[in-house]
Amino acid sequence: MSLRIYNTLTRQKEVFEPVAPGKVGIYLCGPTVYMPAHIGHAVGPIIFDAFKKYLTYKGYKVKLIINITDVDDKIILESQRQGIPMEQLARQQAKEYFEAMDKLSVNSIDEYPRATEHIEQIIELIQRLGENDAAYEVDGDVYFDLSKCKDYGKLSQRRSEDQLEGSRQLTGEGKRNSADFALWKKSNDDEVGWDSPWGRGRPGWHIECSAMSMKMLGETFDIHGGGMDLIFPHHENEIAQSETTTGKTFAKYWMHNGLTRVKTKDSSGEWKMEKMSKSLGNVRLLKDVLTEYPPALIRFFILSTHYRRPVDFTDDTLQATYKGMMNIYRLLDRVARITGEDVYTVPSNLGNMENHTQSDIDRQLKEAVSQSQLRYLDGLDDDFNTAGALSILFELCNTINRYIDESKLEQRGAAHAKQLALEAARMVAGLGQILGLLEGPLEKASVEGTGGELIAQLMEIFIELRAEARKDKNFALADAIRDKLKSRNITLEDRPDGTVWQVE
Repeated sequence: MSLRIYNTLTRQKEVFEPVAPGKVGIYLCGPTVYMPAHIGHAVGPIIFDAFKKYLTYKGYKVKLIINITDVDDKIILESQRQGIPMEQLARQQAKEYFEAMDKLSVNSIDEYPRATEHIEQIIELIQRLGENDAAYEVDGDVYFDLSKCKDYGKLSQRRSEDQLEGSRQLTGEGKRNSADFALWKKSNDDEVGWDSPWGRGRPGWHIECSAMSMKMLGETFDIHGGGMDLIFPHHENEIAQSETTTGKTFAKYWMHNGLTRVKTKDSSGEWKMEKMSKSLGNVRLLKDVLTEYPPALIRFFILSTHYRRPVDFTDDTLQATYKGMMNIYRLLDRVARITGEDVYTVPSNLGNMENHTQSDIDRQLKEAVSQSQLRYLDGLDDDFNTAGALSILFELCNTINRYIDESKLEQRGAAHAKQLALEAARMVAGLGQILGLLEGPLEKASVEGTGGELIAQLMEIFIELRAEARKDKNFALADAIRDKLKSRNITLEDRPDGTVWQVE
């Protein structure tokens, strides 16, 4: 199947055909660094990092850009509130953001351009708009003339009258049209600013992304991404100013991810899912989430939802995702223990499976592995349906577990059957790794979060005490240990080569 993606611009799935054959340019709107990042700021980077990894797997040469908005009214106000320079505040928040991205294995980003590093390009772009009579100055402020963009609203299907000016309230006196938006804002004496043909000032939010994306990827590039809340006015304005400047298509495809929602109580005390928002005071800071939960789980959780759907971030949904993720890791660990081989770094060899197939159940496993690979990749080709693809991995893990049980691989097991199970497990790991998942064994310390190492040590003591009790035929004590742990959602599993534990 050819890759098809849903294009917000046309409101339909389209076969993906890049501007330049074999090359893909992607621009994703990044954070405005005036406060610590919340979990919603991780959604887009995880999705598009995984998307780049998949495109690379398919043979494309991909350039992925995520911008940093480090000059903005919100940053200025927050720096004034804290009594520190805007540059210092922006650097601090960006540093925390980069550290979180590293933990989440968002490691394929080619560049993180900053708005303050592209003032020259922003000024040049505004000047080009002026030459086209699409930008005009009013007392040091420069506006985009929306009347020059005849197809304004084609992305959002909204009218220019719905235009929002942003957080900085401007009087708008002298504007040609009430909906014209700011390209350049005059700076007061106590505000950050740069010299320009219109006096000392700073860029508007929308023009920053147009200037950075076109500098990094060209005047026409393949994919522009961002959250659905950016469709209007931000992305609509990017299109208007960029295409009015160049006369060319700005971005060929627009991919928008769903918003992050959290569980909150309404005025009547009823629980409901609500958009995460700083203004509502219901944000979950990314640094706190990464303390409470392992980064591998957060990445798995985000990719377990189709990117265009809302991400319902609750402890219950995270626990459900954790159980599913651990089913995969337990299968991979089980095969590694049975075979004594690495299941993570050695790629699966389907030809090797053919050579070791001897019985009907062998053939059934080989066919299941082959079909799962095809279905997994077909799912990703269908508008990057990671949720559907991961569900296929769960099915394959169940199939491999049944094969291990039926072939009695933990009791004795024929050499050919162990090899088949090994290749099947390597296929599971390899398919996950396409999305930046299952890249190595998951240490219990990382799974348990803070204090995980101590928990692992205590569990070893419990397992030893239970083993001693069983050896002394004190089955009541052995069962009590098991049942007490079970009541704390910790399950013990007795295997031929020892007892293992897992958190349910």
